[in-house]
Amino acid sequence: MLQEPLDEYFALFSKNLENFRIQENRDTEQDDLIVENIDKFLPYRNELIQTFIAIAQYLPTEEVAKKVHRFLENLIPYMNRPENTSQWGRWDFDNFKFIVHEIFLYAIGISIKHERFEFSNELLSTPYFVPSRSDYGNGAATSFSAFRDYVDSIEHRNKRLGLRRLSLRADILKERNKSSGVDFNILMQADFILFIRATRESERWWPETLLYSSHSYGPFEIWARSISRNYFDRAKILISINTLNDLTELIDSFKEDRQRLPRWDWDTFNPSVLLGQEKLCTKQ
Repeated sequence: MLQEPLDEYFALFSKNLENFRIQENRDTEQDDLIVENIDKFLPYRNELIQTFIAIAQYLPTEEVAKKVHRFLENLIPYMNRPENTSQWGRWDFDNFKFIVHEIFLYAIGISIKHERFEFSNELLSTPYFVPSRSDYGNGAATSFSAFRDYVDSIEHRNKRLGLRRLSLRADILKERNKSSGVDFNILMQADFILFIRATRESERWWPETLLYSSHSYGPFEIWARSISRNYFDRAKILISINTLNDLTELIDSFKEDRQRLPRWDWDTFNPSVLLGQEKLCTKQ
């Protein structure tokens, strides 16, 4: 894939996302419209996933990382009201909140899976410039945490239909993953890294998919590989730490409840287990 066509593809994709803006339909429940909308987006998401895979395999350069960063940055405004829009409903952009969050998860997950740690760090450490944020009294620059926003309409759907799911949003992410060609563990690994990094940097990230890791009995792949000190020294950049002691202190803060873990009723996850803490750096 040449870089110039990549620029064109990203620009066209960002522009065409506008076609998925939901039009009001008083004869249909709005949460039905939102679910139908994100279902229709699935083929385009899958195409984009293949692009992320090709980049991770063949073009994991700093220059391309900046292109991916700019592409992701251009998606953030879809999560809020468009400029020159004076009237809107609280769920009008929920489809975009779901879609953009999902795209970001796959972008990070795929680059980490292919061990492009510097590439991934570029996407996580470089602020995202979103001028429209200034309209809400925020700074125009934001962290990667902007890619996860609450989708109230999906929670409403859970209650309206009496589904009693701990997280219907997590369920939808998992169901949609089946057509992606990407193992769901890759998404969970990315979500976990985003949560740990956000905690380290005093940001917020709710790891939707980790509901499914609550009964895991072993670490995610890159932390299992981090039994090697050399591998750990490469991977640690993902969670914004310098030493193993930094990580130990963070895990202790969860154990001592100085940092709160996400919960779904009584379900949660164990960071020490998912990191394989006991075996980290035990081999050269």
